[in-house]
Amino acid sequence: MKTEKLQKIRQRIWRDRRLYMFLLLPLLNLIIFDYIPMGGLIIAFKDYSARKGIWGSPWVGLDNFIKFFNSYECWRLIRNTLVLSVYTIVATFPIPIIFALMINSIRNERFKKLTQTIVNLPHFISTTVLVGILMNVLNSRSGFYGILGELITGEYPPDLFGSPQAFRHLYVWSGVWQGFGWGSIIYTAALSSVDPELHEAAQIDGASRLQRIIHVDLPCIAPTIIIRLIMRLGDVMSVGFEKVYLMQNSLNLEASRIISTYVYSVGLASSGHSDLSYATAIGMFNSVINLILIVSVNKIARRVSETSLW
Repeated sequence: MKTEKLQKIRQRIWRDRRLYMFLLLPLLNLIIFDYIPMGGLIIAFKDYSARKGIWGSPWVGLDNFIKFFNSYECWRLIRNTLVLSVYTIVATFPIPIIFALMINSIRNERFKKLTQTIVNLPHFISTTVLVGILMNVLNSRSGFYGILGELITGEYPPDLFGSPQAFRHLYVWSGVWQGFGWGSIIYTAALSSVDPELHEAAQIDGASRLQRIIHVDLPCIAPTIIIRLIMRLGDVMSVGFEKVYLMQNSLNLEASRIISTYVYSVGLASSGHSDLSYATAIGMFNSVINLILIVSVNKIARRVSETSLW
């Protein structure tokens, strides 16, 4: 039986060999850039020295992890990362769903396509350019924000990029503006597969447009929403490094110093005394927390809704 199954699998692979060729490059990318580097995690358990190499460096066990947990930066980094990530999820997750439901309600196809095109454009702005736009527009002296504030109050407004409280709002809501259109695409595609007969039956029963959205559209795209939520919650400790680092300065470090920027500053940016072992230990801790979260959320989702990643 096993021989026959293997033979069938080989025949199927050979028959669809051209399609499997498309998987070759993504598979190589996954192996080279995701799986092979995992071997370097052993650095977290060593006192790494470039001269001695990974295998020649002395083994220190959990010392790097203990050093991190005992440092005064530890809980502030975790708190900043969690606050920024949870705030981002709360603000960015529902908006694409609401926008997709609104777009799906539009009957004029030309207006619908024009709207989708316009709201998708910010997604293609690079992070560096986006932060540059924010800095120029919200400059308290020469930007639109500063000029308008001076016209209204007669004096320059406070520097938003120098405020730890304003940093989180700037980071999150600029992300909402940049990504909600692109994020709505998957929900728009899911809504296109909703059976029109369900809407017709609801209309016959006297359901309003809002009632049809709540009782027809939302239940139909609920599995997609749950899968996306699981994936997002499983990444809760991984706040985007580039944007935070570009927006970070000495005045807003109280709120902007998160795990990913701290790992960079400790492991690479510290001239003369970079500590790769310590940075790797912190990054590994971050990844383990994400793994625990995604497994836990997936298990809860499977019990509650019978929809899960695995």
